[in-house]
Amino acid sequence: MRSRRRSVAAIAVLAFVTAACTGDGIRLQIDTATPTPSVLPGNDGPGLRVAPVKTGEATSKGAMRALCVSPTPVSTGDGASPGPTPPQISEVEDQVEAVRGLDYLDQVAADPVSADEIADAFTSTFDDTFPKAFYDRRTVAWQTIGVIPTDVTIRDAMLAFQTGQVVGFYNPVDGQLVYLGDDGDLDLIERYTLAHELTHAMDDQHFDLSRLDTIAAACRDEAFQAALGAVEGSAEFFATQVLTQFPDPDAELGDFGGAGLPAGVPPFITELTLWPYSAGVAFMSALDAGGGLTAIDGALSDLPPTTEQVMHPELYPQPAPAAPAIADRSAALGPGWGDLDVMQVGEEWLRAMLRLALDAGDAGDAAAGWNGGTYRAWTDGHDTAVLLKTSWDTPDDAAVFADAMDAWLATTGRTGSVDPVQGETVTVGFATSDESLTAVMGAPDP
Repeated sequence: MRSRRRSVAAIAVLAFVTAACTGDGIRLQIDTATPTPSVLPGNDGPGLRVAPVKTGEATSKGAMRALCVSPTPVSTGDGASPGPTPPQISEVEDQVEAVRGLDYLDQVAADPVSADEIADAFTSTFDDTFPKAFYDRRTVAWQTIGVIPTDVTIRDAMLAFQTGQVVGFYNPVDGQLVYLGDDGDLDLIERYTLAHELTHAMDDQHFDLSRLDTIAAACRDEAFQAALGAVEGSAEFFATQVLTQFPDPDAELGDFGGAGLPAGVPPFITELTLWPYSAGVAFMSALDAGGGLTAIDGALSDLPPTTEQVMHPELYPQPAPAAPAIADRSAALGPGWGDLDVMQVGEEWLRAMLRLALDAGDAGDAAAGWNGGTYRAWTDGHDTAVLLKTSWDTPDDAAVFADAMDAWLATTGRTGSVDPVQGETVTVGFATSDESLTAVMGAPDP
């Protein structure tokens, strides 16, 4: 066993930090406690109905390209030239330069704003960042698998996150940086948020964070999540360094308003959304311990391609494994069936799924040893079928995952089935009816 879409147009820090006193000052970190739900997603079929897409693509890779709807990076600024930098912001900029070991190449416009203004900025660009047709199809796939309830859509959940939990963001499209605060003295939370976003600005000027938009535009979800882990991990790591190396014992903690897990957002989406912060800072801390700032810079220059490498820094850098291919099975499912969604899934996606019904330790063990994953989903506008194919480092790793999926299906009561393990490959089917499950699992690969 190996040891490990949202557009980057707004790289944000979320309202999930808790302050803890340490021997060397104040440390703020992301609180990623994600409780296992006491009520699992229902098994009554998707809450949405979407039309099939006749892609005509024999391979899952081709279908993914055909189904992809790229998010559109948009400006959130007003286009005005930045004015003089307020002294309190300039001080934090100097501190970020000191801990980051780099200098700003251009002036950063940092503006304190209200929570309503942050929410308005995200709401106004939401449809560009989360294209409705794409995410409606993905919602049906995820509801069929059982990772989100049938009464919640991905877009609804992400809008709740962005409008209620974001306390600052940096936009590489226009260099706009905003944070929740006012024109007065900075409290600890404002300093932390500002340092986090100023690190994004620094990293963008030196390593071009708009590269993440290229990844998102190709709907390479696993690579995007991994890259986001490196980017958010850097911001978390250096924001913490600012507070520990430049402590202000007289500063108040501040009011964090919307802190806490957002209401109405499924645990699966909560975990995936918070993961880049928690796993990312651990990744950057490990790189710093082994190679210092040079290693951190290297990870931003050569972004990790898989969540596995972020979760297991000793595996970085390595090429990403080939995603398992899934042939088109719409003909076997019957007339009127077509493609719904294709997604590359990584270790973190599988771990988050397993955690919905299994012990966190067992879920982590079952997802470790990942060596590639893809699901492909089909629909006829009423019924849905999903095939998840995963590759593993060893046959033993594959067997552990297959057993975990059997237990997961039994616990959740999903309509699904696990094929017998084939070497290092595990195939799992999900469907909204027994007939569709039998058809998708029984169809031979051409």
